[in-house]
Amino acid sequence: MQISYFPTSEAVPPVVPVAEGGPDAAVVIDVLRATTTIAWALENGAEAIEAFADLAALETAAQAWPASQRLRAGERGGQTVAGYDLGNSPLAVTPSVVGGKRIFMSTTNGTRSLAAVRDVPLLLTACLPNRSAVARRLLQRQCETVWIVGSGWEGDYSLEDSLAAGAVASAATELAVAPHRGVSLGNDEMLAALALWQQWHLDTETCLRAASHGQRLIRLGNHDADFACCAAVDSLQVVPVQAEPGVLRRS
Repeated sequence: MQISYFPTSEAVPPVVPVAEGGPDAAVVIDVLRATTTIAWALENGAEAIEAFADLAALETAAQAWPASQRLRAGERGGQTVAGYDLGNSPLAVTPSVVGGKRIFMSTTNGTRSLAAVRDVPLLLTACLPNRSAVARRLLQRQCETVWIVGSGWEGDYSLEDSLAAGAVASAATELAVAPHRGVSLGNDEMLAALALWQQWHLDTETCLRAASHGQRLIRLGNHDADFACCAAVDSLQVVPVQAEPGVLRRS
């Protein structure tokens, strides 16, 4: 399995079919906080997450869903979109809130990365809490070419997403014990992300707080509990998988 890393949606090459050299799997990461929230929402019983890069498209789709079975989650600039049910905090998606409901979600960065690779045959989302579960799923599916896609911040590099990309690659390397299941790194960005993980793997929360987006959240208010949740390595076994274009379900 060869794993490459692209730090932002803008860095992702055009997706072509597997037969033409395209990836057979993609993993989208937005540690602070979209993919952490997605994982926890599905763990806590949400029926599905439907992701949108555009708020207008979200509104149209949500209106077509029964009101009692939907929630709108919107975040821009780290803050909840006015009038929406949820923002982008993994702590808010409790079982009593999300159980049995579809979450129509749009965030500043993460949902754009999902859109960039929505045509890849196997699309997963990862965060630090489920990094080993995601790596295990990639190996079980015998994926050959994997693209990990970070979300960054409005097109710029993101330290915390690169940390998690390295975490997934490290887990895949550790789990691929059989010789025929070896893992190789497909680009320099992946090698750098792995080095970042090796530097910070024992103190992930400090890394998240030091990152520019971590500093942005700190300026917005008290997000201590969010930081702790997003930094908790291997605390979840849930693997969000795209079941149909734009729709993620637990698997």
